[in-house]
Amino acid sequence: MALRSQYDMPSSNAKIPDETPSSQTFDCPECGTPNPWANELVELREQVITDPLTGLYNLRYFRSALDSELERTLRTTLPTSLMMIDLDHFKQVNDVWGHEVGNQVLKLTARLIKQVTRQLDIQCRYGGEEFVVILPSTTLLLASQVAERLRQQIQESEILVGEQSLRVTASIGVSVRLSHEAGTASELIKAADACLYQAKAEGRNQVCFNGFEPEEEGTVSGDEKAALMGMFSDYQE
Repeated sequence: MALRSQYDMPSSNAKIPDETPSSQTFDCPECGTPNPWANELVELREQVITDPLTGLYNLRYFRSALDSELERTLRTTLPTSLMMIDLDHFKQVNDVWGHEVGNQVLKLTARLIKQVTRQLDIQCRYGGEEFVVILPSTTLLLASQVAERLRQQIQESEILVGEQSLRVTASIGVSVRLSHEAGTASELIKAADACLYQAKAEGRNQVCFNGFEPEEEGTVSGDEKAALMGMFSDYQE
């Protein structure tokens, strides 16, 4: 029985679209014509909550979004996972290839993160060469699988600089908050960061996670598992 997940994506050789937040068009409720002021407000809001280089959400938005998702975990009993991504030896990229190439690497990484994760996930630039993704209603098992897929995609992608090819790798730390667990958002971030540090210490270009081992995540009820399976995948014989 094969499992097909909504996180499934095309090969890394496929062309990756350049995705940035798009503005919305609002019509006047009385005359039905477009309201330019409303569009400007949407654009201003996007500028406040997004990182200008990558188009991902910024650190400010991440903090508020994580608090909201942890509150949702308490209400729904569905877990919230957190993934922290750091590009390995990124300083060498800037030193050897220059900051413009470094920016290209950051933008490529952001596009890969968007492509590997779902629309409901919250993808953010944490700072420098570090990114973070909030995965609502996601178990540690699934989050670790997504992280591994992202790690592979980053490793297999390349940027052409003249006639030369540049490749980078990433280390990823994953943590999870279950509904029965106490703790703050900062503690969840600290746990993911500790896993990221472990991945770096053990040789980089790998995924590390904390909490229950994937096969031991028995705290999720049968109903919750069924809900998660319906959300993430469908089965084929």
